[in-house]
Amino acid sequence: MPLVQITGIGGYLTLEQKQEMIRKVTDAVLAVEGEGLRPVTWVTIEDVQRGAWGVGGQPVTDEDLRVLARQKDAA
Repeated sequence: MPLVQITGIGGYLTLEQKQEMIRKVTDAVLAVEGEGLRPVTWVTIEDVQRGAWGVGGQPVTDEDLRVLARQKDAA
């Protein structure tokens, strides 16, 4: 019974984006483990409070992620 747990910064993804992620992650797992496991494949998404996540000693917020995403899209 596959279980995938995703943790991210709250406020960054919309509910629709989270639901898309659940579908796509499930499909990726089943591509390896087999379609028969779809009924028992779990994907959970946990939000960490904005500013309660840090990288390199610095807090990271949902707005910080948006800035990074725009930079990547512009490249």
